[in-house]
Amino acid sequence: MRALKERVQKESAWVQPLLDEVGKVLVGQREMIERLLIGLLTGGHVLLEGVPGLAKTLAVSTLAKAVHADFQRIQFTPDLLPADLVGTLVYHQGDGSFRVKKGPVFANFVLADEINRAPAKVQSALLEAMQERQVTIGESTYPLPRPFLVLATQNPIDQEGTYPLPEAQVDRFMLKTVVGYPSREDELTILRRMARTAEAHETRAIVQPEAIVSARAIVDALWVDPSVEEYIVDLVLATREPARYGAKDLDGLVAHGASPRATIALALAARATAFLDGRPYVTPDDVRTIAPDVLRHRIGVTYEAEAEEVASGAIVQRVMEVVQVP
Repeated sequence: MRALKERVQKESAWVQPLLDEVGKVLVGQREMIERLLIGLLTGGHVLLEGVPGLAKTLAVSTLAKAVHADFQRIQFTPDLLPADLVGTLVYHQGDGSFRVKKGPVFANFVLADEINRAPAKVQSALLEAMQERQVTIGESTYPLPRPFLVLATQNPIDQEGTYPLPEAQVDRFMLKTVVGYPSREDELTILRRMARTAEAHETRAIVQPEAIVSARAIVDALWVDPSVEEYIVDLVLATREPARYGAKDLDGLVAHGASPRATIALALAARATAFLDGRPYVTPDDVRTIAPDVLRHRIGVTYEAEAEEVASGAIVQRVMEVVQVP
C-alpha cells in the first residue's frame, strides 16, 4: 500500500498545477472541473447541464488547452448532418475515385456544444463514436484517436429548441453534472476579472496525453475493499428495487433503475476521485461524492413522479439515505 501511495503521488503531480492553470481563467466551479478530470482519468464521457452563461463551454475549452492534445469544438444545431460530424466521401473528378474526408470527431477531445439541439441521425452517428471509439464512413470503419473523450454541454430540456437525448446515448455518458450559479463572492471575482476588453489569460499546456494514459493505469490499481464494492452494487440495485432497501416511499416513482453500466462507471469514478485526493484506496465517501453524477441520468421516472415533481436526482438522494454505508 505504501508503494502504491508513492506511485499515486508521483503520477498525480500534474493535477494541482492543472487545476491552478484552469483556475486562472475559470472562477469557482471546482466541482465541474473535478468531474471533467474524472472523465479524463477514466476515459468516460461527461455531460454538463445548465442554463447558458455558466462557463460550461469555457471550462471544457480551457481544460483542453491545458492538456496538450487535439481538440475540436462542434456546435450542434438542428440543421447539422452526420457528415458534418464524422466526415464523408468526396468524389475526385481527375481519377474518378472517392476519398475520405474525415470530420471534426477525429480528435482527442471533442466538445459537443449544446448537444441536445441536433437531430436524431446526428445523435446516432455520435453514439457509435462514443461507444465503439470508431465511425463508419461509406462502407468502411475508421478508429478514432486515443485517448478519445466527448465533453458535451446541454441546456435544460424545457428551453426552446432543445430535445431530450436518446436514453441509449445518455447512458453512454459516465457522468452528468448539473452546473449551478456561482456564489456572490465568485460572481464578484468574475466581474473584476472578465468585465474588460483586454484578452483573457492564455492557457498553457500543463500535461501531455501520455501522462493521463499513465495515470489511468494507477487508477485501475487503486484498492477497493470488498465492503465498498458491495456498497456500490447495493446503491445501483436500490435504484431498481427501492422498497427492498427500505425506501417504500419511492414505490411507483421509478420506471427503470440504473443499468450494470452504472455499476462499472460508479466504481471507476470512485477510483478516480480517490486518485485526485492522492489516496491509494477508495472510501465510501468517494462513492457518495460521485454517485449523484453517475446515477441521476440513468434513472427513469414514472408519470406519477413527474406529476409529483420528483426528479431522478431526488430519487438518488433518497437511495443514498436508505442504503447502509460500510
